[in-house]
Amino acid sequence: MARFGSFGAAANALCVSQSAISHQIRHLETWLGGPLFDRSSGRPRLLPHGQDLARDLTSGFGGIEAACNRARTQGDVQPLVIAAIPSVAVCWLIPRLSGFRTAHPDIPIRIIYSLHGHEIDFAEVHLAFVFSDTVPRSAGIRVDPFLPGRSVPVCAAGLRDRVAAGDRRTFLGVGLLHDTDTGGWCRWFDRAGLETPVEMPGVVFEDFNLLRAAALSGQGVALCPTAMVRPDIERGHLLALSDIAVSEDYAYYLLCREQPVVRTSLMIAAFREWVLSEVTAA
Repeated sequence: MARFGSFGAAANALCVSQSAISHQIRHLETWLGGPLFDRSSGRPRLLPHGQDLARDLTSGFGGIEAACNRARTQGDVQPLVIAAIPSVAVCWLIPRLSGFRTAHPDIPIRIIYSLHGHEIDFAEVHLAFVFSDTVPRSAGIRVDPFLPGRSVPVCAAGLRDRVAAGDRRTFLGVGLLHDTDTGGWCRWFDRAGLETPVEMPGVVFEDFNLLRAAALSGQGVALCPTAMVRPDIERGHLLALSDIAVSEDYAYYLLCREQPVVRTSLMIAAFREWVLSEVTAA
């Protein structure tokens, strides 16, 4: 409750019901001999001594967690946990990962998905690939620019005869494909000086990899980050239809947490150096 601001949010974080949280708080208040919350208004508020208790307990639990993490790292080598948004994981990281494993066969790796816009728990993650319109800032986290987010219209090579570069009518004729919402195409039409359709047609995909698959299968024109689909363009599977771009203020970043355990710190440094060298060599 002290951390999340409401019983409901605390219950969601702990995967229990709100009533279970309320019952536990009541038991604690009974044991302490007095209330921890001011319930006179619609939203319970921690009383000053409740805030003091929450602060002290948070410090204590933080120490317990740190001690457990230190003990855990003294045994077998723990894997390097890398969180990557789906686009980076599928289009960039996995196709190149064998190169890192060949260079560092002694470093175990675990790759998990991170979701765009969701906070990353660096207590469980060593490195993360994210997509943002501002440089991410967080205490104890090192940030490196990774790849640009610049996005341009692309379509499958099979649509070559049906789509004219930069032609709004042919784009609409074969269909538009959208990533999360229609805002990208609205911005592109505006940037291109073209009239935006009153009703934006086309399928909306909630994941970039779904959008890319639809574009590759010839289902329409999609706005895709050049950095993610460059191999598709170079192989002739996708055609870039215009130099006019959107999302130029966005970029991909590599985040690395500071790690006091020497062995883990060296593993993090090795992966970071490999990523940056791959970007430089591209």
